[in-house]
Amino acid sequence: MGGAAVELEAGGRTVRLSSPDKVYFPEPGYTKLDVARYYLAVGEGITRVLRDRPTMLERYPEGVGGESFYQKRAPKNLPDWIPTAHITFPSGRSADEICPTEPAAVIWAANLSTLTFHPWPVRRGRLDHPDELRIDLDPQPGTDFGDAVRAAHALHAFLDEQGLRGWLKTSGGRGLHIFVPIEPRWTFTEVRRAAITVGRELERRMPDQVTTAWWKEERGEKIFVDYNQTARDRTMACAYSVRPRPHAPVSAPLRWDELDAVDPRDFDIVTMPVRFAELGDVHADMELHPYSLEGLLELADRHESDHGVGDLPYPPDYPKMPGEPKRVSPSRAKNKK
Repeated sequence: MGGAAVELEAGGRTVRLSSPDKVYFPEPGYTKLDVARYYLAVGEGITRVLRDRPTMLERYPEGVGGESFYQKRAPKNLPDWIPTAHITFPSGRSADEICPTEPAAVIWAANLSTLTFHPWPVRRGRLDHPDELRIDLDPQPGTDFGDAVRAAHALHAFLDEQGLRGWLKTSGGRGLHIFVPIEPRWTFTEVRRAAITVGRELERRMPDQVTTAWWKEERGEKIFVDYNQTARDRTMACAYSVRPRPHAPVSAPLRWDELDAVDPRDFDIVTMPVRFAELGDVHADMELHPYSLEGLLELADRHESDHGVGDLPYPPDYPKMPGEPKRVSPSRAKNKK
């Protein structure tokens, strides 16, 4: 099943791809080899994104219609040329995760049926200090990509006011991700506090369109700024990652001046290589511009002193954090009274 193995050249290494004819996307008929060739075509871009970052693999051994799983721990058959980092989870457990440094590592992971790559916002040299502030604009039921675009424009204006620059990409679905490269001086807790501050500022400017409400029952038909995507061990699909949807979309890096003209479905494993060949990696210089979080953290302090707002709930699998409000949905809290 899947045909005889083939060998692919990636950055000077030869990587074996088993079952290359195995269909991963039944509707368009895209195969494992198609996915691998896609990653070869954008290899320079995705290698920049993943370089030295602990990375979780989202694997689909039977393609998008079958079962899938997330792999955090480095596989036992890991080649000696793919480095790892020993990371600690909020539970106190730890694991060695792969840290890709070259295109061949991406193809090696694709051979394991990896469609989507989920890198941490840290490098293996500084595992407790993120070098990216990641902002997730997540459309809730009743909203769409156009609503996320409007929120992104407001975010762009706010970042400009703060002297910050965000790099924009599609999520591969209906949402948008904006990454701000930062100096690796702050902890996960501090970076999350900055993300909450960004969300609250957007919420203040667009109260009928944006929310930071953690509980789904409170969000309404708005764009949710998912601040918990900045918590330790929370990751987001990286730029150029293939997403497990029927038409094989990818998370596409964008320029801000393109935002009003694009549709997320414009970008898939067939169209993105064409775009990459024409434009290259439009985020290539992202790491050259690290910013400070001091301004956002000062604004967070003012929010707390002037408006009495502090931390927001963590995900349910996290240990109780200092200063965190009750982790109970409003409806459940009401029913307990």
